[in-house]
Amino acid sequence: MTEYEDSKFSRIRLPVQLLVEGKDPKNFFEAMLRDMGVASDIEVRDFGGKDELSGYLRLFVRIQEFPTVKRVGIIRDAENNAVGAFDSVCGSLRASGLPVPSKCEEFTSSNPSVGVAILPGDNQSGMLETLLCRTFADSPEDSCISEFFECVKGSTGQEIVRRDKARTQVFLATKPRPFLSVGVAAQRKYRYWDFDRSGFDRIRGFLAELGKKFNTD
Repeated sequence: MTEYEDSKFSRIRLPVQLLVEGKDPKNFFEAMLRDMGVASDIEVRDFGGKDELSGYLRLFVRIQEFPTVKRVGIIRDAENNAVGAFDSVCGSLRASGLPVPSKCEEFTSSNPSVGVAILPGDNQSGMLETLLCRTFADSPEDSCISEFFECVKGSTGQEIVRRDKARTQVFLATKPRPFLSVGVAAQRKYRYWDFDRSGFDRIRGFLAELGKKFNTD
């Protein structure tokens, strides 16, 4: 398994696996799972970028302990095309011989059971940062960020690209530790994201289903 870092293919410790798109989402969802009280039940792995998923899955299913896996969840960003993102994940699952769900956020009845969530959800374009922006959309900081973006546009004539990513970075710049990444900012020591906000309801529901107790007989 020389194509990837050994840490991405470390020994499988738990029968429930969550595969996410990058180190930052890994830190973020580990923090969310701790908040939900199910961190000890779900092992989170970073599969790399979206174009790496197919190669990752082909090697993932070859890990010695993979036959012990009962449930697999995959989370990735929609970017500009939520339907295309879901179809891409399904294609990667199919190529690796894993079960393929018929729709987002639903788990197959197979063994292992497999589910896919595309962020921000509801077939919308966007990413993890899109959800994060919703959690501070009514805050005083958000109003200031909007004014800042308009100031930049007025002064330079340039539009802010990847606005959701930019908004989250500016929001974090208002905090006592402004250099933190999105994922680290979710850790208990900082807790800059409010996991109880309604914007997280769908993804929390997906994670709750992923971590649901199953019959081991």
